[in-house]
Amino acid sequence: MQKVFVYGTLLPGEANHHIVVPYLLDARPGAVRGSLYDYGPYPGLVLDGEGLVAGAWLTVQDEALAPMDELEGYYGPGQDNEYDRVLVTDAFDPELSGWVYVWNDSLGCPRIPDGSWRNHVRRKGWARE
Repeated sequence: MQKVFVYGTLLPGEANHHIVVPYLLDARPGAVRGSLYDYGPYPGLVLDGEGLVAGAWLTVQDEALAPMDELEGYYGPGQDNEYDRVLVTDAFDPELSGWVYVWNDSLGCPRIPDGSWRNHVRRKGWARE
């Protein structure tokens, strides 16, 4: 079993949630400290401690990491990854920790001020796929 914090298209009801559904054991709301950035069709999280990023903690079978890694462009430690997979702790529950996919910097993308991808998508009027 693995815990993974998701904050964008892997959230329940979002475009890529179907990737984790076959492995999903539990989902609960959560938040991590950092900043969320708008890359267009998906967000990026930077763990800079500047704000709060809303999301969900997914408890998944170990086998879920492979398709999630593929989606996030994570090839392993020290590789040329689109996202890195690192351990993080929930902002409000120090007993809750697990993996999260992050960027090292903003890549010049605009910050999502409230740290919520769902709110951002709603404000933009973007259709979910």
